[in-house]
Amino acid sequence: QAQLVESGGGLVQAGGSLRLSCSASGSILSINGMGWYRQAPGKQREWVATITGGGYTNYADSVKGRFTISRDNAKNTVWLQMNSLKPEDTAVYYCTAEIIAVSRARYDAWGQGTQVTVSS
Repeated sequence: QAQLVESGGGLVQAGGSLRLSCSASGSILSINGMGWYRQAPGKQREWVATITGGGYTNYADSVKGRFTISRDNAKNTVWLQMNSLKPEDTAVYYCTAEIIAVSRARYDAWGQGTQVTVSS
């Protein structure tokens, strides 16, 4: 099984920036889409952004123009650059990846989550 490890969360003031990182390791042949989700207290997990293996990106309306997703296929790493942060961006952020294992098995892997807190 692949493991996804996130980093880069923290506490920031409104209007500030953070950059989240997520690296995948393990028995990986390749990775298709990679993305980020978030879950605020008392709310359901929501999709934030996705990037395909070819670099095509898509964003939730709530973050469009403020967040940028990128990846390095050689390093099995995805980033989420978050600018102009708002208190409503406060959540635990999770990365996900569509893994194709060396065994040719396909599954979605998830990271453990990293806390992002934006103070007003």
